[in-house]
Amino acid sequence: MRYFQATTSSAVKRIAFTAASLLLFAAIAQAQSVPVVTGDARVDKLLSQMTLKEKLTLIHGTQEDPAVYQGQAGYLGGIPRLGIPGMRFADGPPGVLTRHPSQAETATMGVAATFSVKTAEENGLVIGREARALGIDVALQPFVNIDRDLEFGRGYNTFGEDPFLTAQMGVAEVKGIQSQHVMAQIKHYVGYDSDSGSTYIDDQTLHEVYVAPFDAAIRKADVSSIMCSYNRINGTFACGNKDTLTTILRDQIGFKGFVTSDWGAVHAVDFINAGLDMEMPGEPAPGAAWSIPSFFDLLPPPPPRAPGVTGMDDMIDMFGGHIPEEPAPERDNMGDFGLKLNPEKMAEALKDGSVNEAAITRAAGRVLFEIAKFGYLDGQSKHDVTAQSIEANARIIEQTGEEAAVLLKNDGGALPLKAADLNSVVLIGPTAAQVDAIGINGERSVGLPQRQVGPLDALKKIAGNPNIQFAVDDDMTGIPIPAGVLSHDGKPGLLRGNTKGGTGSSADAQIDFTTTGGNALDPNSKITWKGTLTPPHAGVYWLYLQAMGTNARIRIDGKRLAGTGAFQGGVHGDILQANQDNVVPTPDGLDNVRRAVELTAGPHAIEITTSPDSSNAPVQVRLNWYTPEQRKADHEAAIAAAKNAKVAVVFVWTRLTPVFGLPGEQNKLVEEIAAVNPNTIVVLNTSQPVALPWVDNVKTVLEMWWPGDEGGWSTANLLLGKTSPAGRLPVTWARSLADYPATDPKHPERSMKGVDHKTTYSEGVNVGYRWFDKENIAPLFAFGHGLSYTTFEYSDLKVEKASDGGLEVNVHIKNTGSADGDEVPQVYLGAPSEVPAGVQFPVRALVAFDRIRLGAGESKTLALHVEPRQLQYWSTKDGAWETATGKRILSVGASSRDLRVEQAIN
Repeated sequence: MRYFQATTSSAVKRIAFTAASLLLFAAIAQAQSVPVVTGDARVDKLLSQMTLKEKLTLIHGTQEDPAVYQGQAGYLGGIPRLGIPGMRFADGPPGVLTRHPSQAETATMGVAATFSVKTAEENGLVIGREARALGIDVALQPFVNIDRDLEFGRGYNTFGEDPFLTAQMGVAEVKGIQSQHVMAQIKHYVGYDSDSGSTYIDDQTLHEVYVAPFDAAIRKADVSSIMCSYNRINGTFACGNKDTLTTILRDQIGFKGFVTSDWGAVHAVDFINAGLDMEMPGEPAPGAAWSIPSFFDLLPPPPPRAPGVTGMDDMIDMFGGHIPEEPAPERDNMGDFGLKLNPEKMAEALKDGSVNEAAITRAAGRVLFEIAKFGYLDGQSKHDVTAQSIEANARIIEQTGEEAAVLLKNDGGALPLKAADLNSVVLIGPTAAQVDAIGINGERSVGLPQRQVGPLDALKKIAGNPNIQFAVDDDMTGIPIPAGVLSHDGKPGLLRGNTKGGTGSSADAQIDFTTTGGNALDPNSKITWKGTLTPPHAGVYWLYLQAMGTNARIRIDGKRLAGTGAFQGGVHGDILQANQDNVVPTPDGLDNVRRAVELTAGPHAIEITTSPDSSNAPVQVRLNWYTPEQRKADHEAAIAAAKNAKVAVVFVWTRLTPVFGLPGEQNKLVEEIAAVNPNTIVVLNTSQPVALPWVDNVKTVLEMWWPGDEGGWSTANLLLGKTSPAGRLPVTWARSLADYPATDPKHPERSMKGVDHKTTYSEGVNVGYRWFDKENIAPLFAFGHGLSYTTFEYSDLKVEKASDGGLEVNVHIKNTGSADGDEVPQVYLGAPSEVPAGVQFPVRALVAFDRIRLGAGESKTLALHVEPRQLQYWSTKDGAWETATGKRILSVGASSRDLRVEQAIN
């Protein structure tokens, strides 16, 4: 019995062992049958289960179901049968642009000016929270190109001119965004630092300056994805450039995420072979009047664009058009946009072998790898729209606005304002009454007008003083065009009809239909008003078409004058939002399309049309004007108010043009005010340096950038001394545009026009302040410059080797003034005494910084770390990073031209 039992037991064990072995071998065989693509077993298994068509779904955009589409920039279809969700991509920076209005954060350049990685990460957190609440998976930011050329139309979106500062800010924002289960897509890779379509950059400069921020985001923040750029880089389109996409990005840096094209930056299907993983926007919308060419999908090419259909007017309006104070924009030919190097699409490429399925699998794998990493396969995908964290975000936005402020000049301690002087202070300019929250809409969140309290009202509330005076000088609101100058067929008012040409049966004395007026029109109203505008005399009239809940256009004498900047299917939010088209919205929260038009005395045909913008909101539309007489009167009133005040605070602004200048007659305004008031303070709302011809004649200049929705409070707190300014310039503020390397007339090859249609970055590594140092050019305000309401003293510098091969820098800093405040110590490293042949070194380069708070009289020894990479240079000869040898000078100070302590190192 025992034998039987033992024998049976042994047999059972043998059978169990055999069964287990078979299962193990089967599992191994199955695992071996799954090709290794990404190295992630789950992802590779899913890839092995996909059809070719399903893989293609993961590498090109498509059209989202209109019932749930949020007006975002792009959509990637999912694969429901495998549990793979689709993904939404939304524009910035900053913020998140969809059909749901969202908070306006401080402009990117302002975030850079904080010189605080903590603040940058908090701004990333805000962006991530907004994206999550609005059902967005991929935030198309941060923007880490270099601000090397003030003529670059997107330079305002950057973190400034320095690659190290840009890298640190970019890494921090990526961490903040991705902490919210939202992918960050860092952009634009690479050499997109000019409006040129073709940039040439030497290998050392490419690695050390222009690739560096992307490199840092990969190594330090594990960024999910990268957007490749429109331009050619060293002769080859960036989205089809194997040197940059594969050799540098994959082989040298080790990037594991996916690369998405900028919208329309693919020009041939074989770009996938160079390292591109995803084409955007991909499949065109059915029946669209025009579309961006697509290559990675299986759809047949759409029919040719109809003759005369360019979409240029819509495109210009979508990005803010131009307003009366600005010069008229130059129409370009869109460069290479829409170019097809080869019309062949994916189906043909697979047939002829120019693209193989392995390339598609590799690209799909990279996308799926990130989908899995972010938990989207495990229920973390979120496409419902939920409540936004308005108050929590607002606190960060207001604090960022304060930390970003750069006090450029403050003679005699004119700021902060004295309580005893507030009864004799006048604020002047339209952006004193309304906060210049966003500057220009571009591709960013447009803000929440209901949260935008202007500096004037914020100042009155915080100070508890209602007597602070105001003069507008330039009225951006205007007044409704009087009934007496509007008529039709000799009768009063404009005739109201429908857009299909109906005769209409009613006339409106004025066009003024608003929610605040209690007479807004029904949602989705399609109306045309026609008639005659008869100004009392000839002159340049500023016409303001103000609208919300609708698209709106205006024609004068049969010619299109202007239109609101939203259009459906434009992947920029779809609905009209209040700050779409002007520096500020109207005080009652309407979008404001402002144009100057020269009119002769007598009748002029006028036509205003509305059409649904898909918001289903009440239609509001108003037609205002600002007459030549009123403009003159308002200007004279502003000068008189300044003359009668003890302190005049002038607010000036710019959007994009003119380059290195203030629009309109703002320089004249400041000069005239300074001539009648010796205590003139200027508050700037810009995102790039501008000429300041009056700077020697004013007491104070405070740069507030474009501070976001809460910027009115930020500005008031700084003016009143509730907080001390400590922002630092992330760009060099030159005396002349010609002082910058890219706009130096002696070097036309560097300009956006270039030579023979090629822009060569011949300044090499000497971008920004490095160029000014190399050429011994004195800037107006140096990179890193920024004053405070207190003073700081530096001493006891000690530099030692760090365990990681970098440097440990210790410096003692004391607040020697009477106010609490932040200081921003900056570490600069000089060129080595031994420079290898053919290698470039700047005179000095920023290698570390921090921002610390010290109370009045307080001191602290601060430790700063210089990473090993900052001691290295890229060796083109060896194709590797090498550590420089020889003596170098390490300096610490308050700006690149205010270095307080230094030490030689070897």
